[in-house]
Amino acid sequence: MNSLSKVKDHTEIDKDIPVNFNDLQAVAKEKIPHENFEYIRGGASQEQTMRNNRIAFENYSFIPQLLNDTTAIDTNITLFDKTYTKPFIFSPVGMNKLEHPDGELAVVRAASKLGIPYSLSTVSSYSLEEVADAAPLHTKFFQLYWSADEEISFSMISRAEAAGYRAIILTIDTTISGWRTGDKKINFSPISNGYAKGNYVNDPIFQMHLSSGRYENYIDGIFKNINTPHLTWLHIEKIKNHTKLPVLLKGILHPKDAFKALECGVDGIIVSNHGGRQLDGVIGSLDALPEIVKVINGKIPVLFDSGVYSGVDAFKALALGADLVCIGRPYVYGLAIAGEHGVEQVMTNLYDEFVTTMMLAGVSSLDELKKVELVKRNSHV
Repeated sequence: MNSLSKVKDHTEIDKDIPVNFNDLQAVAKEKIPHENFEYIRGGASQEQTMRNNRIAFENYSFIPQLLNDTTAIDTNITLFDKTYTKPFIFSPVGMNKLEHPDGELAVVRAASKLGIPYSLSTVSSYSLEEVADAAPLHTKFFQLYWSADEEISFSMISRAEAAGYRAIILTIDTTISGWRTGDKKINFSPISNGYAKGNYVNDPIFQMHLSSGRYENYIDGIFKNINTPHLTWLHIEKIKNHTKLPVLLKGILHPKDAFKALECGVDGIIVSNHGGRQLDGVIGSLDALPEIVKVINGKIPVLFDSGVYSGVDAFKALALGADLVCIGRPYVYGLAIAGEHGVEQVMTNLYDEFVTTMMLAGVSSLDELKKVELVKRNSHV
């Protein structure tokens, strides 16, 4: 249970870590090199998808029902037989050394302090084993980008299982990299600069190919593996056969894909458009969520990702049927500003805003939150 006393008074908030997303972004911009910042901030092509994410949140309003006792707030959520006190999860964001030397190590330590599940990207700066060692008792999921050499993918899955990760998240919207005009404009490639090497250079299959001369160097090897346009639904069965861990698909936007995911026997899905970084011109993730929730109908967990910048945003996503909400850019900006402490403070602020929103909306549990009435511009939900 979380009571009113758990929501920090304004005097206790670290003034160096902005509580507003736009301010957070502005401070982070001053802390790291321009190209690093633009890589995090930017999206694909004309960034219409990024704008659509924000428009979707702005188009939804909720109607509070008051005079309910909200002295005690229960935000507990159970995922894969483990209960967490907050309905959040750290979204997998790659190459965290772009923001801070401690990179993913700082993030997973903050996640452990907060009790929020952490997702590690395939293209992390530190290896999955190093990240596991930084928070050995904490819940960690491994996000998998399928490799052109599928034996590398199977090796990474096995390594994650051996290191204590509790689930595999297969990202399905990144078979090739999006057309990121901001990076192309300044000719910036963080992979070429070595930021994504953690899991590759520590992989035995990758190292075997490197030693045999199949790759000119490790950067060449990474580039030869990250483009996988041949990835199809048939690969899901291969993954399920290779691991006993729960398997989630990240990047679902169409109800038909949600139905296919059920047919394939996956254990969860993440409604996501990759934060607007992959395909430009697609709908906001929040607009996709309600129909997907209907299709899934409680059979497997539905997580939500893309465009969550505040506690109010998280409230809306959960009210529309998400079971957990993935947080990405906000914590990355916190990392850029103040490392581990910055991540912890940003996520604490976001959670405190979420609890405040629940209390003022007259709901005291996540079950009650899902019954909140929402109005979408020009319609009623």
